[in-house]
Amino acid sequence: MAAPTPTFVPSAFVPATFDGTRFESIEPLARALLVRPVTTKAELVAWLIDRSELDAACSEAGANLYIAMTCNTEDQDVQGAYARYVEEIAPKVKPLAFELDKRLAKLAADLSLDAGEAGDRYKVLTRDTRCEVELFREENVPLETELALLGQKYDQTIGAMTVEFDGREQTMPQMARYMESTDRAQREGAWLAMIARRLRDAGAIDEIYDQMIALRDKVGKNAGFAGYVGYAYKAKHRFDYSVSHCTAFHDACEQVIVPLIRKLDAKRRAALGLGTLRPWDLSVDIKGRAPLRPFAGGAELVAKSRVVFDRLDPRLAALFAQLGEGPGRYDQPAPDAGPAYLDLDSRKGKAPGGYQYMRDRLRRPFIFMNAAGMQRDVSTMLHEAGHAFHSMLCVDEPLLAYRSAPIEFCEVASMTMELLTLPHLGGPGGFYPDSKDEARARRHQLEESITILAWIATIDAFQHWVYANPTHTREQRRAFWLGLDARFGRAVDWTGFDDARQNTWQRQTHLFGHPFYYIEYGIAQLGALGLWLRSLEEGPARAIDFYMKGLSLGGSRPLPDLFAAAGLPFDFGEGAVRRIVDRVERELEKLPE
Repeated sequence: MAAPTPTFVPSAFVPATFDGTRFESIEPLARALLVRPVTTKAELVAWLIDRSELDAACSEAGANLYIAMTCNTEDQDVQGAYARYVEEIAPKVKPLAFELDKRLAKLAADLSLDAGEAGDRYKVLTRDTRCEVELFREENVPLETELALLGQKYDQTIGAMTVEFDGREQTMPQMARYMESTDRAQREGAWLAMIARRLRDAGAIDEIYDQMIALRDKVGKNAGFAGYVGYAYKAKHRFDYSVSHCTAFHDACEQVIVPLIRKLDAKRRAALGLGTLRPWDLSVDIKGRAPLRPFAGGAELVAKSRVVFDRLDPRLAALFAQLGEGPGRYDQPAPDAGPAYLDLDSRKGKAPGGYQYMRDRLRRPFIFMNAAGMQRDVSTMLHEAGHAFHSMLCVDEPLLAYRSAPIEFCEVASMTMELLTLPHLGGPGGFYPDSKDEARARRHQLEESITILAWIATIDAFQHWVYANPTHTREQRRAFWLGLDARFGRAVDWTGFDDARQNTWQRQTHLFGHPFYYIEYGIAQLGALGLWLRSLEEGPARAIDFYMKGLSLGGSRPLPDLFAAAGLPFDFGEGAVRRIVDRVERELEKLPE
């Protein structure tokens, strides 16, 4: 299966000069769709494609504003443009989108769109549209606007955090490098500096979250649910699993993953010769070797990633090449260079985290991250490249709704790249010319791919409790978090740092901007590990065949069908977790410490 060359021909319904940041550009086209005569399936399919192009153009307008906002949280013009869009444009567009959804649901029923020989093509679309129609409430539109603005406020708060350390001002991602220092006093000093800075804004972040919880609870109740939990499950189209499945995953992590983590921590403590592990002892090499420094700067990160994909598979290499050379800065584009596809390096005033955002009309992905020259940055680059591959493999899908998949499968696309690239990190031109460094990186990634499952269970369990108990106090929230840390966390001595420990959840950006988006990582990680196992047993080309087959379906099939197309079971219970962990432990035994 060769890497696809885009052949799509956009619908002429949306003018080339369309400005999706202006409601006066959007409304006439939406109204035209609402009144257009549709009496046959063929006319309905044409209507769908035109609506899809309008949605794509609007989505891209919002995407560009969001990207600019996260790339420079200190630019007041950029921040103001995003805020105006959220406050003035999105609230007007949502009711129009609801009217279009209602019309689609009625037309699909009247014309039996999902029946007959070709009906399977539209089953997911009609199911999801009916769901959106059932959920929409006009009174929730201003609440969603408030939530978006609170999310922006959180990003600004985190983006402004810097520390004066080692003679210069540094961002939090840059400070993370010191956690790998072999100088324990330096690690401790860096950790203390970061914690002091985070705690300065802990109250402000608590306030943002308090407001978000109350607003989301109201959103759920407005839509007819007892609270936000049921609403979130339906809004995220979780048709194929329930709260009980998530609880079973939490239990599986407690029974299978936590014992492995505690065993690894005991080994770490003994190797470092410590009586107890402190929070600043969790990332340093246990043999006292210098930290891995796989690249310097975004351009080198891209160049070395290209080498990795060239070795892994020519189809993926061709896709990666479309992203450009790097390093690129979205807020400072090169003259006449066109849209930036990458903004990679950490800097002051940049929002935290990393993401891939598809510009839906241009049909080109954008990757954002905060690289500081660490191995985890390599993983992030490969992870986000996987998301970009997913988007690229769907560029010829005419329906926007099918150019993306359920998040549980989107993360299979990204996490698989973290694992299948492991044999190719070293060698000439790679991240680790020294084979010993390569082995260290591979071991770290495998350990992380398993131990992260406990953190995923922690965050998911936290969210379920938070929204099932929306009137809780901050003290109750902290107490519940500490209980989860005792259940799932590392074997760490927090003596003297209770404030830091009870606020560690504040660093998880998903809790603020993407509520209930986290269990997906656990489901997807098991899928990614399944493809990794297939690569061991049948060869990497076979695994990538399955990978590309599944990804190329976009969101056109139900979630279990997407997993099946990728050669994977849709299972995240204890049995599935234990099978994966047993195999990873066997593979770890083959790698030197």
